[in-house]
Amino acid sequence: MSILNVEHLTHGFGDRAIFNDVSFRLLKGEHIGLIGANGEGKSTFMNIITGKLMPDEGKVEWAKNVRVGYLDQHTVLTPGMTIRQVLASAFDFLYDMEAQMNEICGKMGDATPEELEQYMEDLGTIQDLLTMHDFYMIDAKVEEVARALGLMEIDLDRDVTELSGGQRTKVLLGKLLLEKPDILLLDEPTNYLDAEHIEWLKRYLNEYENAFILISHDIPFLNSVINLIYHMDNQELTRYVGDYDKFQEVYAMKKSQLEAAYNRQQKEIADLKDFVARNKARVSTRNMAMSRQKKLDKMDVIELAAEKPKPEFSFKEGRTTGRIIFETRDLVIGYDEPLSKPLNLSMERGEKVALIGANGIGKTTLLKSILGLIPPLSGEVEQGDYLEIGYFEQEMSGSGDNSCIEEIWQEFPAFTQYEVRSALARCGLTTKHIESRVKVLSGGEQAKVRLCKLMNRATNVLLLDEPTNHLDVDAKDELKRALQEYKGSILMVCHEPEFYDGLATQVWDLSRWTTKI
Repeated sequence: MSILNVEHLTHGFGDRAIFNDVSFRLLKGEHIGLIGANGEGKSTFMNIITGKLMPDEGKVEWAKNVRVGYLDQHTVLTPGMTIRQVLASAFDFLYDMEAQMNEICGKMGDATPEELEQYMEDLGTIQDLLTMHDFYMIDAKVEEVARALGLMEIDLDRDVTELSGGQRTKVLLGKLLLEKPDILLLDEPTNYLDAEHIEWLKRYLNEYENAFILISHDIPFLNSVINLIYHMDNQELTRYVGDYDKFQEVYAMKKSQLEAAYNRQQKEIADLKDFVARNKARVSTRNMAMSRQKKLDKMDVIELAAEKPKPEFSFKEGRTTGRIIFETRDLVIGYDEPLSKPLNLSMERGEKVALIGANGIGKTTLLKSILGLIPPLSGEVEQGDYLEIGYFEQEMSGSGDNSCIEEIWQEFPAFTQYEVRSALARCGLTTKHIESRVKVLSGGEQAKVRLCKLMNRATNVLLLDEPTNHLDVDAKDELKRALQEYKGSILMVCHEPEFYDGLATQVWDLSRWTTKI
């Protein structure tokens, strides 16, 4: 049975077309991976089917009484709410029923016998629904999910504004799982999640009986949970049965078949045009030339899709640093309370260190403490000589109202327009992206704009906080290559072993030093 029908969907932003006449059907129990390069419209598609965005053309139809749960890349949590309140808000529909029940009880005193009978019936129905949905066990259910996602250690009465990116994702995921929707829509759920909870989510999705649509650039994760791929490319949506590896195999074969057919047709077109040009003026061969021309006019010309611009990352390198990059002496990091035991760490020139460990144990805080952006609770950090540090933050700062060109120009006012455009194009952004406002770009495209700023400033030390989040497969591979070639030192927070394997010279597991475990 079809849960969702999308017919003839067409949508764009300004003069940038995203979809052209796309149709899609979701059946009960299908586990779908929605893939495609950054900016192909995966998150836009999710926003359209959930009704957050109105398409330019086309029809989106859900089956009756389907409850949809959506984990969005950019969901904002309400300041002032605790983790417990956010998780309990999954049951808002039950709290609404309880309020309705109290309202009915209030009216009973002044009711006529007929009204009273109706009220009693309504009360019975609501009471049955509340019991059926375990309304009187909400607290126990909230704590069960919180325990599975490691939220109990953080403290359920903590304000959500104090959470790290990974903790926030876990809270939103927890709320979604408590809602038990008929269909899950997950947009990059593994961003900011640590290895342990990615494993937990993997098990959960494998046992999930209902349908889900998952956007992810984490290929091992994708392969382990899906059975269908929908590929978004050149304004089209194509269905492939099997996992990502199977899709790549079939896609490569289709591409080479299309290229072979294109080359054959181009040769045929050239031969026909040559014959027409040589024979249309001669009376004896004019009719043959005319019939060849008709064949040319009726021909369905095969078009090859324009090659996507592939990013070419390379980091400008500053002068050589001293031997020591930084040393910490009994450094205790944290805000109001310590996040670590006293740390005595040091990093030498040319080292490439991956920082790993669970969410919320202080990986970002450690980076910021080393940079001097956060004062340590005790102890000290001593930076080495001649450091030119480049820092890549987890999330974009600023409102995003600037165009990409303005964003780069603010950092490098001496650049000509040509230099700004070239720098952005090298990061894999097209002319239409370059002229768009930053806030309408996808998460992956925004990350490329921030990488562009980092690459064009001479550095000898890079501090990278989750640089792979939101990046598509090609961009990740290219970033890894560029970082392997980089002669400077690197300290990066990363939760993808396949990214830092072969790149990092050392792996520091922060869970050995944290006070949070």
